[in-house]
Amino acid sequence: MGFELTSKDYVEYIKKAYDYIHAKGDYITELDSATGDGDHWTNINMGFEKLVEAADRLETLNVSDEFKEIGKIMMAVIGGSSGVLYGSAYIAAAKVLKGKETIGNQEMCDVLNAMLEAIMSRGNAQRGWKTMIDCLAPAVDCYKDCIAKGISEAETLELVKKAAEDGAEATAAMEAVRGRATYQANKGVGHLDPGAVTMSYQIVTLMDCIKNKL
Repeated sequence: MGFELTSKDYVEYIKKAYDYIHAKGDYITELDSATGDGDHWTNINMGFEKLVEAADRLETLNVSDEFKEIGKIMMAVIGGSSGVLYGSAYIAAAKVLKGKETIGNQEMCDVLNAMLEAIMSRGNAQRGWKTMIDCLAPAVDCYKDCIAKGISEAETLELVKKAAEDGAEATAAMEAVRGRATYQANKGVGHLDPGAVTMSYQIVTLMDCIKNKL
């Protein structure tokens, strides 16, 4: 029997992701100051803080409604384009969870894929543009590949984690296509994208939370 995440389990993940992101404030702000406005961590941290404050209410909802509510909160609280992108991602994921009581292996892959497609569509962005997509896309590719090959859930979680981390690391070599980094002579080359890094924190934390349910 594989993992089956409940609404309460996902709230536990949100709390752990908040702790992880919160602890990395100085590092993420330093990254963002090199290529952006320096406010990425403040925005993401505020979004997760509000989700933690809403935890008791979120865990009473079914998983689809929970994701929809997370999307609404993120869209309302997170400043800049990140709020719209995260909000759109969660609202798209809520649609694939319609009628589901829990989130299993295939559903989790579908959720991450729906998030990726929503972020790419809403942000009108592609892979290789030095954004959070460059962390999320390889993680989704890896997840799909693992399911297609019948790889165990335990191994899948580790591979998806590595794909996300490697994807975030790969942004250092990419030229920015959007944002303040595009005005720099080197277009941000040599610097990690903070959005990809915070996305990797979320995916790593999520995979670790799921591992504890196996």
